[in-house]
Amino acid sequence: MIFVTVGMHYESFERLIKKMDEIAGKIDEEVIMQVGSIKYRPKNAKYFNFVDDDEIMEYFKQARVIISHAGAGTLLNVLALKKPVIVVPRLKKFGEHIDDQQLDLARVLSKEGKVIVVHDIEELEEALKRVEKLRFTNLVKKDEKLINFLKEYIGSLE
Repeated sequence: MIFVTVGMHYESFERLIKKMDEIAGKIDEEVIMQVGSIKYRPKNAKYFNFVDDDEIMEYFKQARVIISHAGAGTLLNVLALKKPVIVVPRLKKFGEHIDDQQLDLARVLSKEGKVIVVHDIEELEEALKRVEKLRFTNLVKKDEKLINFLKEYIGSLE
């Protein structure tokens, strides 16, 4: 199963949901999406707007691959589970966030080989084909440099 999450933001992330819905119509794998605040309704995937943290964690555990925004909390949870993850940062130019802060976190995680980052949504389908090549390390126990970066990053948002 492929699980897509857009986080708890009030801004829509229609660009990701529409593209993943299109891909879901072409593949033979279940796709479940947490779509957040969006008017578009997927036609080729199961979806819901929001659920609590425990339910999201269950979807993370069940998924073969996770496609996510570049939210620090989401990515820490996913990487701790050693799940393959594709990150699509929310961008200000599309009205998906108030700034482009998600690019910084995505860049660091990509450099560390922890995620595949998709900047052009048209590359999402190809990223799904490459995702199996990622290194899966126990982020929480072994990557102090990255953990410190994430702590500073989250602190700067408050």
